[in-house]
Amino acid sequence: MDIVKVGDLIARRRKELGITQQQLGDVLGVSAKAVSKWERGLSCPDIALLSQLSSQLKIMLKELLDGKLNNKQSSNIGSNVNFSYHNDRMFDLEETVELNACKRVVSPYLFGNNLEHTRSSVYHGISAQILDNRKFAGKPSAMQGVAYRWYTVGKKTYTMLIYDKMTNAIPFAPYVRHDEEHYHMKRDHERNYQQISSANEGEKSGIGQSEIYLQEGKTYDFAIVLRSCKVDKIVVAFTSRKGKEYVKTEISIKPDAQDWERYTAKITAPVTDFDANIEITFEQRGSVAVGAVSLMDEDNFRGMRKDVIARMKEMGIKLLRWPGGNFAGEYNWFDGLLPVDMRSPLETCWALETQPHSQCYDFHEINTDDFIALCKEIGAEPYLTVNLAWNTPEENAMWVEYCNGDENSIWGKKRIERGYKEPYNVILWSLGNEFGFGHMEGENSIHGYTRLAKETAEKMLKVTPNLTFCSSGPYPNAEWVEYSVKPLKSVCSTISVHSYVPGPYYYYVDNIKEEYEIGVSKYLGAWDRAIQTRDLLPNDVSISFDEWNVWYGWYRPSCVVDGICGALTMNMLICESEKLNIQFACHFEAVNESAIKVDRNKAYLTPLGRAISLSALHANGKLVYGSHTSVVTEKNGTYTATLVNPSFDRLKTVTFPKDFVIKEIVGYGSADVFPNSNFEEYSPIVNGENIELREHSIVVIKAVRN
Repeated sequence: MDIVKVGDLIARRRKELGITQQQLGDVLGVSAKAVSKWERGLSCPDIALLSQLSSQLKIMLKELLDGKLNNKQSSNIGSNVNFSYHNDRMFDLEETVELNACKRVVSPYLFGNNLEHTRSSVYHGISAQILDNRKFAGKPSAMQGVAYRWYTVGKKTYTMLIYDKMTNAIPFAPYVRHDEEHYHMKRDHERNYQQISSANEGEKSGIGQSEIYLQEGKTYDFAIVLRSCKVDKIVVAFTSRKGKEYVKTEISIKPDAQDWERYTAKITAPVTDFDANIEITFEQRGSVAVGAVSLMDEDNFRGMRKDVIARMKEMGIKLLRWPGGNFAGEYNWFDGLLPVDMRSPLETCWALETQPHSQCYDFHEINTDDFIALCKEIGAEPYLTVNLAWNTPEENAMWVEYCNGDENSIWGKKRIERGYKEPYNVILWSLGNEFGFGHMEGENSIHGYTRLAKETAEKMLKVTPNLTFCSSGPYPNAEWVEYSVKPLKSVCSTISVHSYVPGPYYYYVDNIKEEYEIGVSKYLGAWDRAIQTRDLLPNDVSISFDEWNVWYGWYRPSCVVDGICGALTMNMLICESEKLNIQFACHFEAVNESAIKVDRNKAYLTPLGRAISLSALHANGKLVYGSHTSVVTEKNGTYTATLVNPSFDRLKTVTFPKDFVIKEIVGYGSADVFPNSNFEEYSPIVNGENIELREHSIVVIKAVRN
């Protein structure tokens, strides 16, 4: 790298864009003196800043490293492209809105999201299941013989966790299972059951679990699947942590049954307790084998929490991608045709990376039918990802037939027999997830993936000819474009791009302003990735930006930085989607991963969730003004504006035309930006055509024109 040429290019592009050295330095988190040294060839930018610097200068990263512009325009991005919607000065304190007659309709597909079975998105997220490890997966506790998160009741109780691959012949097969004909994964300790034995008549024996949240007056649906030797009655009780009994119910069971039996009960909690116990016990001499236990608020939607679904609807999600993400490589859709309690847990090959909160297992609470019902409930179009690693092309074609087939097809008939007469008409399908990066199981070489993806797509198209596919790959990557994108064009004209930008750490608490400004500027990394990918692609291949977020939004408290960064990202997608040919965009992901926080007694939008919900107001509207900080759309004579002030500590003024008549205006701001900060509503100051925005805030306006 010739630092003199690089410096000359930085200075030339900065001046062409009208940016001062101080402004460029502020966005990058460096001083104006540092920028000056770059431009004079006395030093070069840190490697970590190169991507963001190229984005700020509106050039390709390769051009920055070469120190010269590529005069040959590649794809539809280059020096001749008119980025007329982009506000080059993100932290400018004044902006004038000039409404135009562009009238481009904002695609609802930009307001997508993911529902992946990772971490706590389903488990303790959207799932209404209250119990941990309700199917007894994994290894038992040390010298206790009881499954993880359960404890033994009774000093003389013998507990043993039985799994299907034990050296000695087990008494009978576990209740949970796979669809063996179509299950090809190699996993362990998925199929277990909990044995409880007592040799003492009249002594209480059983298992229990603590940290159960009870609400006074709420009725819970309880279910248990078991087999019994001599025992004809069990007792299910809610108690305090110290053992005080709140309520109990007795359930008669079949002693010496030859197969697994399922028993149910309704239990109403007489008290509120955030740390109650549930205990399942018997007092007879004998044994009970428990295959699965279920406990849910009776007021649920197909086993999902209604309050979480309401927040998803509030976010305005128009496209929902499922079951992954990485989990797509773990999922077996055939297992979903089994009863929910019978479905075997699914062990992840990534261990704590994707399932850290449930000891590396997903409990398969949501199947295809549930997912489609959820999409209908929130008004989203389904977007399914197939398992290329462990399901064959023929099996993935069967999934299409199950979703879209009629009564004359084998799998369409199967869906109808299950009670779903109308076809689901799922059109959007992803051919795997993140192949080529190396962490997914299966074919990760260019040629291996491309061959398998093409064969799979061709077989799926024979079932439903009008499917839209998205292919996978480590984009931006010129080699994959040449040897995967182009060979797949006969069946697939969209590729998947993912972007996770690093968030602030706040270690140096005296530098909150600097951390904040660097944090909100990180959205430019997503834009840069889209630009770099677009530059490599043929014009007729579109981008599915189907995973984007601020990094580790699922492992730390949310804050206003995430919200402002998310608002800028959404504005960028709205403004640049046509030029970059971004057909789909999905935030990753809503539930318990930065947009919706799910507590045991409530679910609420985080700052990022609120920002996305406000941006979604533009879906299907005609774009009449757009920058990365302000978007205005029109529907049936009503104008909707979302305005962002990213400044840490200064007010911003946005000026509208004189004939712009405000009918409603609401601001969302915060006193601070530190982790755990949240937006609160405020009333922006309106002075004639001028709107004054508080620092680090978002304003939404409904208006008409005279």
